[in-house]
Parts: sequence; C-alpha cells; structure tokens
Amino acid sequence: MRFLKIVFWTLWRIWFYLLMALPILIMFPFLVISILKEKWYPYFFVMARIWAKVILYGMGFYYKLDREQEMKIGKSYMLISNHTSMMDIMLMLSINRNPFVFVGKKELVKIPLFGFFYKRTCILVDRSSSRSRKEVFDRAQKRLNQGLSICIFPEGGVPDDQSILLDSFKDGAFRLAIEHKIPIVPMTFPDNKKRFSYSFFSGSPGRMRAKTHNFIETANLTETKADIQMLREQSRALILAQLEAYQREK
Repeated sequence: MRFLKIVFWTLWRIWFYLLMALPILIMFPFLVISILKEKWYPYFFVMARIWAKVILYGMGFYYKLDREQEMKIGKSYMLISNHTSMMDIMLMLSINRNPFVFVGKKELVKIPLFGFFYKRTCILVDRSSSRSRKEVFDRAQKRLNQGLSICIFPEGGVPDDQSILLDSFKDGAFRLAIEHKIPIVPMTFPDNKKRFSYSFFSGSPGRMRAKTHNFIETANLTETKADIQMLREQSRALILAQLEAYQREK
C-alpha cells in the first residue's frame, strides 16, 4: 500500500508541473503581448486566472468560497492570507476578480517558463537586501496608482516547522496599506497544506475552502510603528482565529 501511495504522489506531482506548463504554452503568444505594456496587465490577469483554474481543477481540487464582503471594481486593496502551499497562488487568483499584483520572493524566477512571466508581472523582493525592500514600495505605489491591488503573503514564506499553524507577520503589507489608505482584505485558506504541501509525498484531491473576511480599514491610521503593529496583529489574529475554528470543526 505504501508503495502504491508513493507511485500515486510521484505521478500526481509530475502531472502538476505539466499542468503548470501546458496552459502557458497554449496561451504563450497572448501572454507575451499582454506584458508588453503595463497598462495591458488586466488582460494578462484574466489569462492568469484561467491558468490557475486549469491547475486547480486538473489536480482534482474544487474550492468553496465564503465571502463576508465584496470588493468594488476599480478600487485598490491589500490582499493577504496564510501561506502553506504552492496552491495558495492558484487559489488566490481563482477567487478574486479584481486585478492584483503579487509581491513575491525572487527565487521563483528560476522556475522554467513560469519564471519568465513571474519576473515581468510580479513585484520581486530580495529579503536580504534593504534596497530591494525599498524598491518594492516604489513599484507597489506605481501599481496602486494604476488602479491595481496588491497581494502579499505576510508570513514572508512557508514556515520550516510544519507544525506552525500561522507564523508571525512581517510589516510590509501593513505599511503599504496605511501609506496608501487602502483596505486590508484578510483571507483564510485552511486546506491547502493538507491538499498540496511542499512535502513531495503528501496531498490528495479534494475540497479547498477559502474565507474572505470583512475588510480592515486603514483610512484613520498613521505610519507610526504603533499603528503598523496594531494592524499587523489585528490581521493575524483574525486569520489565526479562523484557522483554529476550522481545526475544531475537523
């Protein structure tokens, strides 16, 4: 039985990488055209959502969305969620219609084919470089001025210790949100680690739940350390409480 599971997981993971590549190859000319000008990004975003849904459904996942508040078309937001799986990107794209730009680690540029478009459409950050972190703010401001939203996984990565339910949050997303007076949109993804973790021999097809919480307004906050910390901890507490509630249900 163990041998059969290993064979299944191996073939399933290979299928995942095929699913990542095939839609990109099919849409390649249109994807390239859509990144030639920054103002054409919304067209790229539509194709990115198609790509994400092909991967989710192709892997045998289906998502169930519980939304407490709707985003308005044409308004910018700061999207955040817990981060446990590569599927967080696909789920985030699938459930949100408002065009947004990811802020992500530069290491993903190394992924063949995917990295080509990732480098040209996302805001890359080298967390070891203070200059890179400053450039993130400059590029994010430019995107927000274009009417786009920003998505950041505020844990800054996936915790090495897989027993951690929710790691501590970094300040970046909350500083940006306060600086630009845009609402925080907290989201909770409780099933992605179980469905498709970074551990190779793990996972299974099935349901992926997503909950979009009521937005947290930043209009009356200032860029002081106290306000940034308060917003950061309020956002983390909301997501953590929801994760714990899902655990109790299980």
